[in-house]
Amino acid sequence: MKIALVALGKIGLPLAVQFAMKGHQVIGCDVNQKTVDLVNEGTEPFPGETHLGEYLKDVVAKGLLTATTDTTAAVSQVDAVVVVVPLFVDNDGVPDFGWMDDATQKIAAGLKPGTLVSYETTLPVGTTRNRFAPALEKVSGLKAGVDFDLVFSPERVLTGRVFADLRKYPKLVGGINEKSTKAGIDFYNAVLDFDDRPDLTQKNGVWDLLTCEASEMAKLAETTYRDVNIALANQFAIFAEGANIDIAKVIAASNSQPYSHIHQPGIAVGGHCIPIYPRFYLWNDPKATVVRAAREANAGMPEHAVGLLESAIGSLSGKKIAVLGISYRGGVKESAFSGVFPTVDNLKKAGATVFVNDPMYTEEEISALGFSSYQIGDAIDGVILQADHKEYKELTASNFPGLQALVDGRRYLNPSSFSTVKFLVIGSPANG
Repeated sequence: MKIALVALGKIGLPLAVQFAMKGHQVIGCDVNQKTVDLVNEGTEPFPGETHLGEYLKDVVAKGLLTATTDTTAAVSQVDAVVVVVPLFVDNDGVPDFGWMDDATQKIAAGLKPGTLVSYETTLPVGTTRNRFAPALEKVSGLKAGVDFDLVFSPERVLTGRVFADLRKYPKLVGGINEKSTKAGIDFYNAVLDFDDRPDLTQKNGVWDLLTCEASEMAKLAETTYRDVNIALANQFAIFAEGANIDIAKVIAASNSQPYSHIHQPGIAVGGHCIPIYPRFYLWNDPKATVVRAAREANAGMPEHAVGLLESAIGSLSGKKIAVLGISYRGGVKESAFSGVFPTVDNLKKAGATVFVNDPMYTEEEISALGFSSYQIGDAIDGVILQADHKEYKELTASNFPGLQALVDGRRYLNPSSFSTVKFLVIGSPANG
């Protein structure tokens, strides 16, 4: 089978490699010429994805994966098209379809009868049928569900472990009609392998969700549930701080029940999922007050972390404060919607002189993001841990000359290593 994979980012490129490893001929499409050139050399364009470097080199050497900036030409040669172009929201929570619409136009221009088109980018409910189907039809002159098949099949993986997650989690598929759904199921059965999962309610593999709307909703439901759960844990944590309760012990006790799972609190999670997809749901369902309140609660956690630091050392005006971590989570070089941005903004509002450190970023990259670089070992008044990079795990107070207080926003550091300073953890009694 010949497959076009549109957008060779941190999800798209591993997917393209996965398809190629199954013996299919894959053309990766991307607007970035540098990314295309690196892929064609067999060189991974970004760090941190387990096995990507070795797998990519192998499939390129075998001639199973090539890359191009010409999406239309690629689509005209293939049997299936998988779309993983990013979709964001603006400051008002309205989805910005610009990149997706542009990619859809290019796909439509090369679309031929019999092709399967699968959108994997998380979308508001109804987008596949009501936005992309008409757009594909208008340019191609073909009828969706008749001349070509159209499905939505959400990616359900985390960067850093994409290949493992592709095997671990069921692949959800829903089409605009029964014919399309069947074509999507057949496609994913041909390109993926699955782990045995006796814990699931049905056999792990490709699951038929019947319609694209159900498949779109499934992804929004799981990510929105996580956002609400995290918000609840964060609100528990803030209450626990004032009530002299260790929230970690409370959560551990609650999670001992088979029906319960409460996330650990902390600085709001970033990335493309948790801060964005609940807002897609709110765009569909603006009356979802619980979802809106959860998003606001999580968005407020960086400000809370700054408030904890201020409570420990007094006014931050003129103080030198370091934020550890640009990435939205440890081990992944990705700053999209990371807590570092609101944390730095709130520190600056409090009058602090702010520095940022991240072992995955060069000083030039840190500067390009608008931050002043901090080198561990330099004198500093306060520290906020924002990302749980493994390089930070063994840090101690001696690494920070002059340190008065540290806020561990991820419950990651060893408190005994900071016994000589005020060590604060969100949701801990007395906070150091």
